[in-house]
Parts: sequence; structure tokens; C-alpha cells
Amino acid sequence: MSVLVVDVGTSSVRASVLRPDTSVAAEHVVPLLPASPEPGLVEFDASAMASVVLETARAALAEGGPVLAVGVANQRGSTVVWERRTGEPVGPGLGWQDLRTVGRCLALRTEGLRLAPNVSATKLAWLLDEADPGRRRDLCFGTVDSWVAWTLSGGTLHVQDATNAALTGLRTSDGRGWAARTLDALAVPEAALPRVVDTSGVAGEAAALPGSPPIAALVGDQQASLVGQGCVRPGTAKVTFGTGGMLDVCLGPDRPGFETRGPHGTFPIVAWRRGGADIWGLEAIVLSAGTSVEWLRDDLGVISSAAESHDVAARCGDTGDVWYVPALLGLGTPQWDFGARGTVLGLTRGTGRPQLVRAVLEGVAHRGADLLEAVEADGDVALPVLRVDGGMSANPTFVRALADATGRPVEVSPVLEATTRGAAFLAGLAVGVWRDLDEVAATWSPRAVVEPGRALDRDRWRAACARAAAWLPELSALDL
Repeated sequence: MSVLVVDVGTSSVRASVLRPDTSVAAEHVVPLLPASPEPGLVEFDASAMASVVLETARAALAEGGPVLAVGVANQRGSTVVWERRTGEPVGPGLGWQDLRTVGRCLALRTEGLRLAPNVSATKLAWLLDEADPGRRRDLCFGTVDSWVAWTLSGGTLHVQDATNAALTGLRTSDGRGWAARTLDALAVPEAALPRVVDTSGVAGEAAALPGSPPIAALVGDQQASLVGQGCVRPGTAKVTFGTGGMLDVCLGPDRPGFETRGPHGTFPIVAWRRGGADIWGLEAIVLSAGTSVEWLRDDLGVISSAAESHDVAARCGDTGDVWYVPALLGLGTPQWDFGARGTVLGLTRGTGRPQLVRAVLEGVAHRGADLLEAVEADGDVALPVLRVDGGMSANPTFVRALADATGRPVEVSPVLEATTRGAAFLAGLAVGVWRDLDEVAATWSPRAVVEPGRALDRDRWRAACARAAAWLPELSALDL
């Protein structure tokens, strides 16, 4: 029997029916873009999201159903608050990129609480302050997985999975309970919080869908991509290069030894929870990946499409010692320098369009190598191979540069986005479509394997990063 996956991303909702061989029987996608009413604010219409979730899920089932289970994958950190009785949102959904609570995060730092604006905690507090300053209403908080589960269940299921819960900023460090001190500081009533459930396991019924199939998986998008690329054993890792880039590695049942951020800028994550047991991992982040290619296309007009970046870069064998640091939004792992800015170095009269485009692709590849080195150091793990998905994985020049920068073979995902596949695996495991994680791992069959060739100069790269650092000192001083 097949599995339905509802994948709610930052800019679209995708509902797909996957067969046991992971082929797609039906797929429906509807754009759902966030709004930015002012600089730094990112909002979405949660009611519209619910409508689109039901629309796409029902359409996919009509074409490719019936299904044995439903899996949900979602953008992480985005926050919704709704009234329990009516199911109506009490304000806008706040996207994970929303920065309206930066000041609150800095103020909490003086009280000894370290919360970042991209997690849910201060977003929830802001919504409660706006809708229920006296904390008298019967409200529900959820991340997008919670809101989708509520929607699919017809308003009866108020849950959140362990991967999303661990990234709310509201849990204890072991992921086993709510952090009372944080709840008190933000005046968050525990009654508003969802029940935390397994990532892979039946949480309830999708009563709003034909046949009421069980909701058998809820999972954050990056963890779904990790599972979708078969990284289910300790020491296996994937990197997703889309607008930004995220490298995730599976570590095992033991939590990393640091509380929030490791010495090399990585973060502990719950990779998944099954049967009440957590598998932990680490995550490292590039803030600007595909946005650098978009800059070449939309702002400079150097290329007419993202795909053309490969063709143009292939016209030269190297960058001619031109270096590009993709710090358009600052630098993430390992530096975490929000005041760094995009930098191009080494331009000469002989620098042409191919050298500039290749420098951009190689710069993003170097950032991928930064992530790998950081994860290996913080996780005390060796990664002999790196798996890759996301839009940039379709670019052969970029993938070659990633192999050269990391010095590791790069295995390219057979699907451009592995998120849906991972959520399907997790839902299918809960209802017997796949027997165990070994069977999931055995499904991995890369579209291509790219071996490293010429070594890229990592020392020269680090020198370039140093030139990009702290361009805006007041932002570089922020430690979020």
C-alpha cells in the first residue's frame, strides 16, 4: 500500500502519494508564499495554509489513493497560535525567518536564557502578548506539523513531533520535557502546548481525508531529508543546498555534550524518535547558498537561469584566483557572524563572466566543506562520504566543486528534494510498509557519485572569509 505525504515548505505545499518502491503515484503542488509587511517580518496566513493542505491532500488521494498512512514534513520553527474551541488562528503565522523578536532574545540573554529568533519560543510569546496578554484564553500553540495534524484530524489532534519540539526553544536539553524556566520567563501557559509524540508512530487519524488514514509521521524538513537519503546509521550525513544550506549527520542515541551550540558552530538536533527513543544528530548551516546564484541571475544579469551557471562556469578550468564568499546574510556555521557580507576578491582585467560564475559556485562549495569540518569536529565523527540534495545538486559544476572542496566522494540524491521521501519512510515504518531502518538504508541509490579531483585551496578560502568578516560590527556583535 502507498503512503501520502504532505510537505509544507516555506513557499509551497506539496502532497504526494508514494508507492512502496518510492515511485510517485500522484503529486499536487500549490504555491503558498509568505508575506513580508516590513523588513525583517515574515508572516503567513495559517487559515490559507490549512485550506491548501486539505486541497492538495484530497487531490493526491483522488488520483493516487488509497493509502495506508499519512506523513507530514514541514518548515521548522514557524509558529501558529489558534483558539482551541473554534480552530481559528488568533494572529498571523510567524515564519521561521521572522526577526521581530530579536530584541526580546537579547533581553533574555541578560537573564541567562539563550534563545534565537528563528525558533518558536519568542514568536509564541509575541503572539500571546498580542492576542491574550492576560493569558486567559484557551489557546493552542503549534509549529507547522502541529497545525497540519490539527487540520487533517478535523480539529481533534494537538500534537508535535520530537524533531520539531526540540527546535522550539521550549524543551529541556534532553528533549524529554518542557523547560519550566523558559515558560515562566515568556509567560507561556503549559496548557497551550501540544503533546509531544514520536516522529514515526501513529498519532491519530486524518479524519478530514477520505478513509481517515492514520497520521503516522510528523517530521521537520531537514530530518526528513536526512532519512530520505538513507542516512539512518551513525556517521552518515547529507547536505541540502537550496536557498541556504544545511548539513545534518546521524550520530546515534547519545545527545551531543554541549547545550545549544558547539565550539565549531553546530547544533544538536533530534534526528527522529521511534518507540519513545531518540536518535540524535548535529546540524550545520549556510545562510546563503542558492541565493548567491539568484544574485547572479536577478541582480547582476550575468546568467539568465540558475541552470546556466553550470554552462558558463564550465567555460573555464578555474576561477583565475577569484574568490567569492557567500555572506549575503552573514556567515553561519562555524563563524556565526551576522555582520559579515558577501565579498569578491582577486578581480583583474582578465576576469570574465565564466571566472565570476565559477567563483560563486566554488564559494558555496567551500561553505559546504566548512560545514563538514565543523560537524566532524563537534560530533567527533569521520564522514567518508557526503550525500547531497536540493536545487543546487542538479548543477554538475557545483557538485564537482563540493567534492573537490571536501575531498570526499559526493553521492547525488536520485530525487531533487528528499524531504517527501523521508517523511514517507517514517510513516511507512510505523505501519509496516518498510520493515526497519536497514530496509530504508538499502533503498539508497544515488543518481551519480562524484569523486574528488583537484584539491581546492582551503587556506586561501579561509583568508577570503577573514576579509568578509565583521563588515557591520554592530551585527557581528550579536551572538544569537
